[in-house]
Amino acid sequence: MGKLCQDCPRNCLVDRKKSLGFCRAKDKLVVAKVIENFMWEEPCISGEKGTLAIFFGGCNLRCEYCQNYEISREVKGKEYSPLEFYNFLNSYDLAKFSAIELISPTHFSSLLIEALSGKKFSLPIVWNSGGYEKKEMIKQVSSFVDIFLPDLKYFSSSLSRKYSQASDYFVYASQSILEMRKQKTDIFEGEVMKQGLLVRHLVLPNHYKDSFKVLEFLSQLGKVKLSLMCQFTPTKFSSIKRTLYPLEYKLVLKYAQKLGLTEGYMQDMSSSSEAFIPNFNE
Repeated sequence: MGKLCQDCPRNCLVDRKKSLGFCRAKDKLVVAKVIENFMWEEPCISGEKGTLAIFFGGCNLRCEYCQNYEISREVKGKEYSPLEFYNFLNSYDLAKFSAIELISPTHFSSLLIEALSGKKFSLPIVWNSGGYEKKEMIKQVSSFVDIFLPDLKYFSSSLSRKYSQASDYFVYASQSILEMRKQKTDIFEGEVMKQGLLVRHLVLPNHYKDSFKVLEFLSQLGKVKLSLMCQFTPTKFSSIKRTLYPLEYKLVLKYAQKLGLTEGYMQDMSSSSEAFIPNFNE
């Protein structure tokens, strides 16, 4: 019997060589799309060159409003063994990018540890995740990850159950983010982050009060960079059918300022648009 998967809080305990767990991933890394010089991240991540953005197929969450649903709900793309993936990264001229960005990597944590632990790259590696992960895994991936870019989506267990099928989301995400902060202090070269933590939070229509609770937790971390987003765009799976009202976002922004969360980024309301969703069919 092969190793039973415990990569994320789902603890599916399946042998991925033989059967599928919640994320439906097998025992190889699956790259759904690569975008070179990806400029759609926060300025301190994208820099002037943009990232080498690696979008993995599948996800350990099932957020009904996920903008990347075409690749997150299905595990489709090119398969790589750990060694093949390491060689794949090195096939690029890495000097062309500000960072290597691993997008939705959580369900491939063990394979990425095998691929990248102990390896050195000439630019930072970014762990761009949904936040639903184990602090024990965060400790392990910290051996090769330089920048943690997690979501902190919810405080309420009822909301996380309803929208992402993960009632224990905040329990795990909060502990993981605490571990990320412990592992990585913020280091910049000019305006570009070379190491550290940047937490994203998307304000959901109708649920700005839950955002208050998320911000209260983040304020306890001390000095932390926050990316406060208003880009909610309904998908065909969304039970929320509207975008965010400007007043909802304004209330959350004011609360962040009240709590001293003033370092980071805010979005313009025009970011709520399908124009900002990558084309995954090209």
